[in-house]
Amino acid sequence: MLSRLTAGALKKAANAGTTRSSTLLSGSRTASVRFASSKASSSSAQSMMNSRATLASVTLFTAGSIAWYTHMFGGLPFVGEAHASHLSDEGLHPAVYPWPHKGILDTFDHASIRRGYQVYREVCAACHSLDRIAWRNLVAVSHTADEARAMAEEVEYTDGPNDQGEMFQRPGKLADYMPPPYPNEEAARASNAGALPPDLSLIVKARHGGADYIFSLLTGYIDPPAGVEIREGMNYNPYFPGGAISMARVLFDGLVEYDDGTPATTSQMAKDVVTFLSWASEPEHDERKKYGIKAVILFSSLFCISLYVKRFKWNVIKNRKIIYNPPVEKH
Repeated sequence: MLSRLTAGALKKAANAGTTRSSTLLSGSRTASVRFASSKASSSSAQSMMNSRATLASVTLFTAGSIAWYTHMFGGLPFVGEAHASHLSDEGLHPAVYPWPHKGILDTFDHASIRRGYQVYREVCAACHSLDRIAWRNLVAVSHTADEARAMAEEVEYTDGPNDQGEMFQRPGKLADYMPPPYPNEEAARASNAGALPPDLSLIVKARHGGADYIFSLLTGYIDPPAGVEIREGMNYNPYFPGGAISMARVLFDGLVEYDDGTPATTSQMAKDVVTFLSWASEPEHDERKKYGIKAVILFSSLFCISLYVKRFKWNVIKNRKIIYNPPVEKH
């Protein structure tokens, strides 16, 4: 009997040991799997961070190399031939002049616009067109309606066809645009040794420096300095990019006789024609500023009213006091 009990106890103990060892083994496997997975995830994250850092460093190195090459040689690598540049390639920077229309609330000098149109008509219109300006644009700006109509009628415009299907000539009207000096681009180049005189409608907006550049260009003609060679047919102007310009000096003292008696000096004529061209580039300048003042006044008033209404509506809600009175327990 004792031997049987002893054998049964030993057998149960052996079974319990086997079960415990298998449980410990499975636990150790699970722990090892978890450890391996955490180790793998950390290694993958570290490798990802290393790859990103490497990519960022390579990107910074490449960008720095391109910036250095551009700064040193004036162009991107493998994109054309590098060449040296000089300050004269961009022209002398003009001075900043106190134009009367530069202020926030300032408008054009309309007397100067009238004189500037006279300079354009008598000097500049021989070579340069003004395609975007019609005769009617001068009305109530620099001329009366009768004056603008009389100037328009001095020009013959091709119109038609008529009842017989033929084109005919007629006097100009206020709706007509100012006539160009040449019929086409080829004729303009043929008359100016291959150079094309630009249209002056947007010349102030189209040139870096605007009115300051145009004024400096018109008054900046000088003899070329020592060591500077200008080929035949060209003129030296330090404000023009490259220094060599096809247009010769056109403004001289006393060239124009102003109707209002203003002395026609070179600087005065340049100032007046630049003012006229500034207006031609932006005819809505005065109206835009007038509407801007009205808009500022209107929106400022609406803003003050909205603040008052907001405080009036929300004052009661924001200043109210909420009190909680718990119920009183009755004993």
